[in-house]
Amino acid sequence: MEFKDFNFSPSILEGLEAMRFEKATPVQEKTIPVIMEGKDLIACAQTGTGKTAAYLLPLCNDLLEKEHHGVKALILVPTRELAIQIDQQMEGFGYFLPVSSTAIYGGNDSKEWARQKIALTTGSDIVIATPGRMLQHITMGYVDFSTVEYLILDEADRMLDMGFYDDIMKVTKHIPEKRQTLMFSATMPPKIRELAKKILTDPAEVNIAISKPAEGILQAAYMVYDTQKIPLLNLLLKEKDLPSILIFSSRKQTVKEIVQSLRRNGFNADAIHSDLEQAEREEVLREFRNRNVQILVATDIIARGIDIEKIDLVINYDVPRDAEDYVHRVGRTARASTQGVAITLINETDQKDFYDIERLIEKDVYKIPLPSEIGEGPEYRAPEMHKRKKHKKDKGTGFKKKKFTKKRKDNKK
Repeated sequence: MEFKDFNFSPSILEGLEAMRFEKATPVQEKTIPVIMEGKDLIACAQTGTGKTAAYLLPLCNDLLEKEHHGVKALILVPTRELAIQIDQQMEGFGYFLPVSSTAIYGGNDSKEWARQKIALTTGSDIVIATPGRMLQHITMGYVDFSTVEYLILDEADRMLDMGFYDDIMKVTKHIPEKRQTLMFSATMPPKIRELAKKILTDPAEVNIAISKPAEGILQAAYMVYDTQKIPLLNLLLKEKDLPSILIFSSRKQTVKEIVQSLRRNGFNADAIHSDLEQAEREEVLREFRNRNVQILVATDIIARGIDIEKIDLVINYDVPRDAEDYVHRVGRTARASTQGVAITLINETDQKDFYDIERLIEKDVYKIPLPSEIGEGPEYRAPEMHKRKKHKKDKGTGFKKKKFTKKRKDNKK
């Protein structure tokens, strides 16, 4: 389905043509008509499927037909990185449309707080905010959301995982009950459905590619000991002439160590983690996006929070504890039907977590033999251990059913 098939205004279509948006993605094809009908919506779609444009386009289209007095739409997101990303996409659409937006997120910069306050009091059409910072502004008494007609929750599951449930509920109390509410989530656990019941009214439901990496991602893994990870990483990257590489690690200290090692070996690498100020993070992302930095090493702080085209290779330096996080990490590559490669380094203690990932994605990820100069790594025994554990569990259940056998053994003692 092409964008011209939607009942968008000429201004929207002109902008889409200039930005070379032609064919709608599946999530856009299924959600845009629902949104344009004015219905509430709960949509399950992973990152990289075009969900941001799926709600921004009909929202902008509707705002073109209305007088702009006060804030019309509030978009709640889990991280400042995602807030900035959506705001930047709005800037792209806003170049062709008389629709304004502002990003509201945390930090200790007083100038940034002042900028956010001005944007809220003068009335941007669209406010994109993290729940905690938005609530801080609301409690100061100068935020007027009485004109809000749209509430959008993006990456709702991530917000709940980060403990934003109470903040979300408090923010929604300051928004008119008569509104259109849209909820987008990569997963649909019970807590998301519980939230949906409280803030949505008779919603339509759309499910797209739940919790599976894109088909264009070539997934592979190496079995390694921790001492082999840095040498293997340097060896792998030495052989790769790729302009854009993203490496994930769960710990910020490890991120720093990886970057130091890569730089010592002559690689153009930089890091992004929670120790950096917001302005520093934005600068690092800008340099990576502009291909001035080849290798970006990051914590999960940006696993779901960036939208950078044509990332050629994603490396999981360690296995994420949450199987869903694996999907979001590798989802940084092969976006919008492109091709990409995702490699994971698995040590002997991470095998169970990786086996959980394989069961989630319903695929056995190929384990590549280590190069001879790296030495031998641990054996992948997770499936065998799982079967053994399951067998013991089943056997134990059998004994419970035969209580008389256990009693006879006790008598012998």
